[in-house]
Amino acid sequence: MAGAGRPWRSAGLAFLAGGVAGLGHVPFGLPLLALTGFAALFWLAAGARGWRGAAARMWAGGTGCFAVTLFWIVEPFFVDAVRHGWMAPFAIVLLTGGLALFWAGAGALGHALAVGPASRAPTIAVALVLAGFGRTYLFTGFPWVLPGYVWSETPVAQLASLGGVHGLSMLTLLAAALPVALLRARDSWPRRFAALGLATLPIVAAGVWGAARLSAPLDLTETRVRVVQPNAAQHLKWRPDMIPVFFSRALELTATPADPPPDLIVWPETSVPDILSRAGPAFAAMRAAAGPDAVIVAGLQRREAARFYNSLAVLAPGTADPWDHYDKHHLVPFGEYLPYAAFWARFGLDGLAANVDGGFRPGPGPQIVTLPGIGPALPLICYEAVFPQDVFRAPARPALLLHATNDAWFGDFAGPYQHLAQARLRAIEQGLPMVRAANTGVSAIIGPRGRVLVGVPLGEAATADAPLPAALPPTPYAIHRDSPVFALTLLLLGLAALARLIGKKAVARPDIQG
Repeated sequence: MAGAGRPWRSAGLAFLAGGVAGLGHVPFGLPLLALTGFAALFWLAAGARGWRGAAARMWAGGTGCFAVTLFWIVEPFFVDAVRHGWMAPFAIVLLTGGLALFWAGAGALGHALAVGPASRAPTIAVALVLAGFGRTYLFTGFPWVLPGYVWSETPVAQLASLGGVHGLSMLTLLAAALPVALLRARDSWPRRFAALGLATLPIVAAGVWGAARLSAPLDLTETRVRVVQPNAAQHLKWRPDMIPVFFSRALELTATPADPPPDLIVWPETSVPDILSRAGPAFAAMRAAAGPDAVIVAGLQRREAARFYNSLAVLAPGTADPWDHYDKHHLVPFGEYLPYAAFWARFGLDGLAANVDGGFRPGPGPQIVTLPGIGPALPLICYEAVFPQDVFRAPARPALLLHATNDAWFGDFAGPYQHLAQARLRAIEQGLPMVRAANTGVSAIIGPRGRVLVGVPLGEAATADAPLPAALPPTPYAIHRDSPVFALTLLLLGLAALARLIGKKAVARPDIQG
C-alpha cells in the first residue's frame, strides 16, 4: 500500500512545487521563490525512474503553477453568469491541465535524453524552454506566464532586449536546474557548494547589467500623449442605459484641460459604442472634446457585410473622419470567436465577446498605422501584446507600440497586472515606447526599457499625460528575434541526445582484453 501511494505523494509534492513557482509572477512577484519551486520540481522529475514518471510529475507541477497564476480565467464567465457561469469550472480545469501537457512533454523528453541522474534536471529545464516555444507558436498560441516573466518587476527583465522572454525563461530554468544537478553529482560537498555559488552568477550579472541599463537617461520627444481610462465595468458596459454614461465619461476625460494640450489621445478597446461605418456622430463628439489638433486613436467594431472585426480607428487632426484603421488579427479562441462554431451552436454555445455567426473575423496580420505628425505605430489589441511574434513580424519598425485593451474581462486581481507585465516586456524586447489604454486599467505610458512613466491605477476613471519617450535603436532581439534562443535550445537538446547515444554505444561495446 505504501508503494502504491508514492506516485500520488510525488505528484502532490510536484503540484505544490509548481504552485510555489507560480508565485514568481505578478501580482505576487517573488522570483527567488519561483527559482525554489522550479528547483524542487526538477528534483522530483529528475528522481523519477523513467520518462513516464517524469512526465507525470512535470504535469502535476505545471497544473499547480497554472492553477496559481491563471485562476482569474474564470472571471469572464461570470460577466454573464446566467449564460456562461457553468463553464467556469471546466475552463480552469481544462486550461490548467491542458497547458500542463507542455510541461509533461518537457519532462518526458528531458528525462529520456539525459545521460544520467545529474544531467536530468538541466535537460528537463531546456526541454521546458522548448515547451515555451510550443505554447507561443503552436495552434493559436497562449504564451501567458512563461517562466521568464517572473523577472518582470526586476532589472533582470532587461535581458529580454537580448534574448526575449524565451531567453529569460532559459536563464530562469537553468538557474533552478543547475543546483539540482550539482547536488545529484558524485562530487565532494565543498565542490558542490562552490559550484552552487557559481550557478547564481548569471542571475546576479543579469541584474547588475539590467540596473545599469535602467539608469541610462531617457530621451523624450515633443509629442504629448494622453491615455483615457473610462473604467466601464464589463457587466454594465453594453447595457443600453449605461452606454451613453460611459461614452460621456470618456469624452469628459478627453476634454480635461492641459498645458500643453495632448498631441495624441488613445482610448481603450471597443470604447466607441458603435461600428465604424456608423460612428460619425461619436467621432464628431470625440473631435469636439479633443480639440482640433490632436490625433485620436480609439477602439471600436468594424463591419463588412456579416463579418465583424475588433478594430482601432485613427482620426487625423482637424477632422472627425477615420484616417486609418487596424483590424485585430490574433483573436481569443472561445472569447472573440468560436472554433467550429456550427458544431457548438447545436448546443447553444457562443463566444464570450462574440458577435453573430461565430464571432469576430481576424484581420490580415500585424499592420503599421500612420499617426499624422507623430510617426508610424504598431497597434496591438488586447492579448496580442503577449505574443512577441505579433510585434517582430510587423512590416516595418514603428516609432511606438499602441496597446488598446479591455482588461475588465480579467477581474481585478491577477489578470490585469499579468497583462501589463507582459506588455512591458514587449517594450523592452524591441526598445520601443508603448502607449497603453485599458478600459478599467492599468493604463500607462511606458518607456523603451519597460519602465512606466505615468499610469492610471486599476479601477479608476482618469487620464494620464506624459511626453512620448523616444525609441531606442533596434535591440539585438528586435534584429534576431527568437532564432538564437530557439537554435541554442535545439543545440543543447541535440548534444544531450548525442551524449546519450554515445553512452549507450559504450555500454554495448565492452573492452576486449587479449
